Amino acid sequence: MNALYRRGACPGLSAPMMTGDGLLARLTPAGSTIGLDAFGGLCRAARTHGNGILEITSRGSIQIRGLSAASAPMLAADVAALRIDGSEGIPVLVNPLSGLDADDTFNAGALAAALRASFASASIASSLSAKASVVVDGGGILHLDDVAADVRLRAIDAPHGASLHVSLHVSLGGDASTATPIGAVAPEGAVACVLRLLELLAAKAPNARMRDAVQGEGLSAFKSAVADLLIDRPAPAPRPAAEPIGMHALRMDEAAIGLGLPFGHSDSETLLRLIEAGRRAGAGGLRTAPGRALLLLGLQPAAAHAFVADAGALGLIVDAADPRRRVVACAGAPICASGQIPARAMAPAVVRAVGAASCKDIIHVSGCYKGCAHPAPVPVAIFGGDGACDVMLDGVLSRSVTVEDLPDQLKMLLASRVESKAERDHG
Repeated sequence: MNALYRRGACPGLSAPMMTGDGLLARLTPAGSTIGLDAFGGLCRAARTHGNGILEITSRGSIQIRGLSAASAPMLAADVAALRIDGSEGIPVLVNPLSGLDADDTFNAGALAAALRASFASASIASSLSAKASVVVDGGGILHLDDVAADVRLRAIDAPHGASLHVSLHVSLGGDASTATPIGAVAPEGAVACVLRLLELLAAKAPNARMRDAVQGEGLSAFKSAVADLLIDRPAPAPRPAAEPIGMHALRMDEAAIGLGLPFGHSDSETLLRLIEAGRRAGAGGLRTAPGRALLLLGLQPAAAHAFVADAGALGLIVDAADPRRRVVACAGAPICASGQIPARAMAPAVVRAVGAASCKDIIHVSGCYKGCAHPAPVPVAIFGGDGACDVMLDGVLSRSVTVEDLPDQLKMLLASRVESKAERDHG
């Protein structure tokens, strides 16, 4: 626990980060299923050692809040005793249904485990950005195209008649639409490829992100580092957006039910009741998913309807069209020490304003100008500054209002925006 109060790095179990409501610890699942009993134990540990609030991040990590310097090591010990398969070090993200989805084309979990082992022995993490990450996308309905990473691997089918039926498309510094492609690699060369790319990043641009290094150093240096591993394969086609909320067919005629946590958080008591509902429906465990979602696994499709009703009654998001999903809010003040406005507490009122204005845009509510909850630009964003709410429309400051006045002012702004857009569309 030498790094208890370190800021700027990702707050793992062994190095939690100080926030406005105490220390925050993050558990990054390794992609395997968490048993219901183990997850229940985690909820109780969050209540015992913290304030009982659990969050699922946009990348599918679990955060536990309200820890102290004394309780954080006890939480870490409890998690270890629960045998929840988490990882620290350079994050390697895999499809949330990897190994269970009938549409998987590649064993992403095995490659991710090999990459984590290689990173641990290579000791390169200290020279990389604290936010450096790798994506291994093995296919399936819940792909990772919207998840940004420094190195991306995506399983693709080789051309008809080729001896190897699967290769891994490699791209650098972004999500599927913004990362720079460099070619493909055979599965047996994937670990060496990723390791060389990150070693070069650490050497050429210490503590920088890959997208910045490619812009600064040029792409050729990175391609040259893995030239002997690259094979000629066409870039994969874009895919429809992944939607974690809803029912997903698994192997063995089972189903997964995806649920959203409103504004990315819930309390331990609610989640314990959810676990009991899942147990009644025959669920065998759960996983987290990008998009602040939980996936209950192993249900029989016939039991899904009753479980969804129970989850909805607990206040969880069970419908992909739920208006709460259009508002992305960070914790804000006083939970986050950087927060200037109570972003999370304001979110329900923002949802009502969005609905009243018939606005379909994503609205980002951020306690400060760091914008942690949604780093990508959105048409409508609200940032806290000096205790006020700065409303940004298309990146331009529209007006600055008080927290109390925001709902009414936002409703008027959004209604005017919707009306103007309708006029433009109808020429």
